Amino acid sequence: MPHISFSALKDWNFCAWYHKLTRIDGIGRFQGNAYTAFGNAIHEVCEKKLLNEKVDENEHFIQSFERFLDGLPEKQDDKLVEQMRSQGKEIIPEIDVALKDYFGEYEVVGSEISLEEDIEDEDEYHFVGYIDGVVKTPDGKYHIFDWKTCSWGWDARKKSDPMVTYQLTLYKYFFSKKMNIDPKLIETHFALLKRTAKKNRVEFFRVTSGPRKTNNAVKLLNKALYNIKNKRYIKNRLSCSKCDFCKTEHCS
Repeated sequence: MPHISFSALKDWNFCAWYHKLTRIDGIGRFQGNAYTAFGNAIHEVCEKKLLNEKVDENEHFIQSFERFLDGLPEKQDDKLVEQMRSQGKEIIPEIDVALKDYFGEYEVVGSEISLEEDIEDEDEYHFVGYIDGVVKTPDGKYHIFDWKTCSWGWDARKKSDPMVTYQLTLYKYFFSKKMNIDPKLIETHFALLKRTAKKNRVEFFRVTSGPRKTNNAVKLLNKALYNIKNKRYIKNRLSCSKCDFCKTEHCS
């Protein structure tokens, strides 16, 4: 069944024509780089730590990082790669500490929880995604969180940007339906894994996802699907300066 993910929704919101070129025509799809390889590798370690799997965490990170690097179409900068090896090893010991400090006592509900959910009033498309982690605290609350690798951190503007935080809003909405849990019992958080920070390399912060914000996120999802299904690929000229296709044969 056709599906839409948050990343596809984000591409459509950036520019419907960009979404068509990359998601439908398959032109110029991003193939990854050292930063995505680092993010994927550290995510794997986070998953194993959350599930309390007994592995050599540093070794697993290095092996995963090398595997993801090998899968890239181009060779990456050696100096940057070497820095990332050290940065990953510095982040890893702080993951458990940050989880304990932020949530206190908690029970792990799951890691990499798959979402493939029906969308209300939508017969053709499913919403799909993976929730990085869910824990439950003694007060009965469920906590959805998503690991995000970054350099030094996020400023206040990015932490409140709707097109950043809608990811968690939609995850909460569909997780609630999947598990039949009252949305009032679900809270959402980002967990920043900061490569270049000298301290506090793992930072959790809460993202509010109340009824109004949820309604706005679902409205945007439905609007995107309406336009995608009707092949309405209107260019967003405000995004041209940030688009890889600007002034190319694909966007004349």
